[in-house]
Amino acid sequence: MIAGCLCLGGTVFTACSDMLESDSERQLFEPDINQKTDSIYYALGILQGMQQLADQYMFIGEMRGDLVDTTAATDRHLRELAQFQLSEANKYDSAYVYYRVINNCNYYIAHRDTTIRTGATYVAMNEYVAVKAVRAWAYMQLARVFGKVPFYTEPLTQISQIDNNQFPELDIDGIVARLAPDLEQYTGYGLPDYGSAPSSITTSMLFIPVDVVMGDLYLETGQYAQAARHYITYLTEVLPADSRHSAYMQGVTFSGRRSVAMQELLPSDWGGTFSYTTTPWANIFSGGTDVITYIPMAPNNRAGVTTLIPLAYGYDFYSNSKGYVDQIQIVPSAAYNALSEGQDYYYKSSTSTATKTILNSVKIGDMRTSAITRERDDKESSETTVWITKNSNAQVYLYRVSAVWLRLAEAFNRLGYYDVAFAILKDGISRYLVEPAGSGGPLYISDASKVALQTTYPLLSEANISKFAEPENCIGVHMHGAGATCDYTGAVYSPGLSPYQLDTIVGMKMAELAAEGIAVGTTRQDSINAVEDLLCDEMALELAFEGGRWYDLMRLARHKNEAGLYRPNFGSQWLARKLAYKNPAVNLEDKNNWYLPFK
Repeated sequence: MIAGCLCLGGTVFTACSDMLESDSERQLFEPDINQKTDSIYYALGILQGMQQLADQYMFIGEMRGDLVDTTAATDRHLRELAQFQLSEANKYDSAYVYYRVINNCNYYIAHRDTTIRTGATYVAMNEYVAVKAVRAWAYMQLARVFGKVPFYTEPLTQISQIDNNQFPELDIDGIVARLAPDLEQYTGYGLPDYGSAPSSITTSMLFIPVDVVMGDLYLETGQYAQAARHYITYLTEVLPADSRHSAYMQGVTFSGRRSVAMQELLPSDWGGTFSYTTTPWANIFSGGTDVITYIPMAPNNRAGVTTLIPLAYGYDFYSNSKGYVDQIQIVPSAAYNALSEGQDYYYKSSTSTATKTILNSVKIGDMRTSAITRERDDKESSETTVWITKNSNAQVYLYRVSAVWLRLAEAFNRLGYYDVAFAILKDGISRYLVEPAGSGGPLYISDASKVALQTTYPLLSEANISKFAEPENCIGVHMHGAGATCDYTGAVYSPGLSPYQLDTIVGMKMAELAAEGIAVGTTRQDSINAVEDLLCDEMALELAFEGGRWYDLMRLARHKNEAGLYRPNFGSQWLARKLAYKNPAVNLEDKNNWYLPFK
């Protein structure tokens, strides 16, 4: 299989009218890669390889997760992914698409001269580091999909380099051990930005920040302190200030089958959405500041690599009369619908006064679902057709700021700071978190957590606290779709204002676990496990249908296994329960069945 990567060595990345066209006749393996500006052609060539793997990344990540289901129109390749039963001919079982990117990265890294300067500035370093980050990301995906994979960092340009060469086969732990020490020296680096590509793509968003991918590598391998450190470096030192905060809210909207019951669902003291921002959450997917990295697919087959993703979700992106079609292959699962519809929405009561704000809750569901789905009721059959509109464009999202916050919360939780993890859901990170309880600070943040936030994990250190000063810009991720979960009233923190409180919400999650027959106790480890389940739910609500769900579930299951809580193989059993509705063809309690055959 690796030999197949060689054919890409001489690829000219200048296909006619390609959206990432570099206007260069150079081939990737021409020796000159040391000009100050011309390396853009090689970097964009690497990104064309990312387009080749986009559909596979998305479909494996969603079809194997718990948030989607198949229909009568689902094609064989997708159905096999969903059922964990792949045939030899399945087109999404390909390591080759990742090695294509890796080999091109290897060549660039081996040949790019990083000493070239303009004045005191090393002009190639941001680009060089970004290419190393892309390579690390590609290896991480290979390990997630196939388990153990051949590992090499030298560029392969001749058959003789492959013949009789036994590359080591490494799992995610081995890959991180090989790549992380080198990447550590580049922490804090930003992304290259060439302005706009010929198709007006913002080129900085085509790359992956090194601290984000390092955070992910460490999180995958249970190195939580290192993961938190890199996520914090990205959030405080690299991310632009106007993107740092997660200040989005989706107002209350109903559609399809739920619109009829709207008046019945709303309580008598309904006072409307309580919002600190005028930016709807759905705007993230139409030019908002939350997107960090995405793969832009071509708008037509004359402009480059196209995608099957929109059509699978029921949107004909490539027709002259773009629109929704009835042949939907991927729909929200019953588990996703139950999770979303079972959420409380927190609102400002009409009984509030000028001097007293009252927040109450009503079980009308999470509004993010209404923002990313479209429904049509058939009165004759009483059936509802649902389209997932998040994937109606030709963009594959790899990273968003909200995802970084959720993964940081996951790391904090496993480090024992489950109160800080909950704060990322509830209030967001702001200076109020480290103020004394009873003097304007929250009651649920421990003294140990306050010290950690100011020292070891310095989100709110003396150097950084001014970056998180205004609470209206620092709302929690759960507030994106669930209303007023935070305890802020304007610029005033009022502990206990919202019904969304740590003890209440964690207690509810523990009750769910007990109802499943799990012997839940009152230890710190019980709380960590419950908060991890809350984070898993939030990842579903915030990141659904973006291609990462299966990878998140695998990681969480491994970490539950490693924690050794409740019973042996607890995490694998947890994962198997979540996916039981698919009737998978293999036993998912055996983690060897999580991976695809390597080919």
